Amino acid sequence: MADTTADTTITASSEPSSRRAEIVAFLFMVAILIAAPVFIYPISVMKALCFALFACAFNLLIGFVGLLSFGHALYFGWAAYICAHAAKVWGLTPELAILLGTLSACGLGLVAGSIAIRRQGIYFAMITLALAQMMFFFALQAPFTHGEDGIQAVPRGKLFGVIDLTNQTNMYILVLVIFLAGFLLIYRIINSPFGEVLKAIRENEPRAISLGYKTERYKLAAFVLSATLAGLAGSTKAIVFQLASLTDVDWTMSGEVVLMSLVGGLGTIFGPVVGAFIIIAMQDNLASYGQWVTVIQGIIFVLCVLLFRRGVVGEIANLLKVKL
Repeated sequence: MADTTADTTITASSEPSSRRAEIVAFLFMVAILIAAPVFIYPISVMKALCFALFACAFNLLIGFVGLLSFGHALYFGWAAYICAHAAKVWGLTPELAILLGTLSACGLGLVAGSIAIRRQGIYFAMITLALAQMMFFFALQAPFTHGEDGIQAVPRGKLFGVIDLTNQTNMYILVLVIFLAGFLLIYRIINSPFGEVLKAIRENEPRAISLGYKTERYKLAAFVLSATLAGLAGSTKAIVFQLASLTDVDWTMSGEVVLMSLVGGLGTIFGPVVGAFIIIAMQDNLASYGQWVTVIQGIIFVLCVLLFRRGVVGEIANLLKVKL
């Protein structure tokens, strides 16, 4: 895992320049996201922001702890179901529905993490996939999810009972604020003493154990945090699209978020964001090519692997000798 992360090539002496680069990159990203709806269909940008937060949450686990989860769609999709059901059937306001969906993902992450975290490597990945598939089957059968139809026509409602989210601008501002809050929280986590322990576990877990760290507790905490943020992304997506469907909990969704992180750059801060926007842009713009979409996507991914082995942002960070 270490050779796939960009920050391993960054020396301690480059920390001040890396911090400046991170601040500049963050301000640049915020400026682009504020201006984006003027040039791009706002729904597409909101979709990309939801998946960017999902990819950042996934990257927290694989990029900074070294745990590959093949079942992260579980938290994304079930949070979407709970949020959609709460908003449509129970009539909760959007902020409460999103909160409830996020908390449900936290609970699922705690249960699944407690089971999976006891294994490592491919065993960990397969357990997460198995748990996700079990919950996919449950989503298919449970009456309140409406099977293959999903929960449709979810009302956006009024934020805090005041701000009308049927207004596209209000909805975009809410999604942007949620994304930036999640992004900054992840940044704070990975740059805290807790985050340094996670990186130590990723690099050499036996050594971290020999230093006295209860690594399983740290890994479980990271797993729950990652699941919770994935749930926040799923809940927000349910409100944006007014829909929660089987696609959100399908294993292909877990594959997509892996792809977003790989294309953007594992272990980088901005990589998952860039990767999510690239994948979403490809899906939106290549849809007209019909069955050739998969062929074109395959060629693009092969080129990414050959030309950007650390991911797009990982290669840029390595070139500039900074962390991004």
